[in-house]
Amino acid sequence: MDNFTFYNPTRVEFGTGKEQHIGQYLTEYGIKKVLLCYGSDRIKRDGLWAAIERSLAAHDIQLVEFGGIVSNPVISKVREAIAMARQYRVDAVLSVGGGSVLDSAKAIAAGTLYQGDVWDLFIGKGSIDASLPVFDILTLAATGSEMNSGAVVTNDATREKFAIHSVHSFPKVSIINPALMQTVSRDYLVYSAADIIAHAIEGYFTATVQPRFHSRMVEAIVATVIETTEILLDNPADYAARAEFAWAATQALNGLIYSGTSGFSYPNHMIEHALSALFNVPHGAGLSVVMPAWMRWYHTKNPAQFERFARTIFNRRTAEEGIAALEQWFDKIGTPTRLSQLGIAEADLPATIDNVLGNARYFGVAETYPRDVVTAILRSAL
Repeated sequence: MDNFTFYNPTRVEFGTGKEQHIGQYLTEYGIKKVLLCYGSDRIKRDGLWAAIERSLAAHDIQLVEFGGIVSNPVISKVREAIAMARQYRVDAVLSVGGGSVLDSAKAIAAGTLYQGDVWDLFIGKGSIDASLPVFDILTLAATGSEMNSGAVVTNDATREKFAIHSVHSFPKVSIINPALMQTVSRDYLVYSAADIIAHAIEGYFTATVQPRFHSRMVEAIVATVIETTEILLDNPADYAARAEFAWAATQALNGLIYSGTSGFSYPNHMIEHALSALFNVPHGAGLSVVMPAWMRWYHTKNPAQFERFARTIFNRRTAEEGIAALEQWFDKIGTPTRLSQLGIAEADLPATIDNVLGNARYFGVAETYPRDVVTAILRSAL
């Protein structure tokens, strides 16, 4: 195990009814006016909006509304929200939704206090030296953004999908009420399952130092996601399964399973970011296509770990059998495993490869993923 610093200041309020206390949580941080960011009007139809309004009003907190944030959030929308946050001089940003809304909220909070264009923070032209405090009420479990400092946004002009990270961007309080996630569609449930698995296995397979303890945590996360996804497909109202699924999502990317590991990279995300940036495919759907293809190319570089995965997760003997079992499970639950299922054809590969190569430079792995390697992986996914 390598030396490490583990820092995670986010307070998680987990369980039923927690969203009704959002006003109290904001008051504890001295918030008087908040920019409430959300995606669709579903939160108004299902009563969540009314509950938030009541809680904020009870604590004399003013609400400034900003809706319409889309899946695969875009920088143009972030800029709009920053202008509103400055105009109304809000004290904080409250995200109500899934990871796309929360990632946008983090960018909005940092961009509001930054003197230049917010995209500078994504491309290294500026640094996040301060941020408005961020709070969130989660309605979909997948990204782990509720307990980390990262945010991923697409530049809708350049089709680049990049990330920010800062100690200033951790949410102050994250509310995770699994009951709020019961209306998540079947498609987004299975896309979320793929997203969580991808977060867990990036370091598991690529790290040069991977403690056995961390491997066991990853395996527990993956096994939990597989088990609870199948339960929820049969019974979306199963609160116990929904709760374990949500907490597994949080654990997959809150830094814990990467503490003490080293030499890892995020190749599946690097490749998938091109798919969602260019074709606006759901992130988890893109990952379920990329993962088996990448694994078929990579497994000989770490055969023991791939064999361990096959044995522990699927009770299979070889790396190849384990990869096939994961792909078969994706097929079983109904998340895509081929580019063609995403509407991406062979004619689209040149532009996709070029975008991936830009991501490889951004991720610092360009030497490992030159054009011929990226081409081979994507062709394997056609």
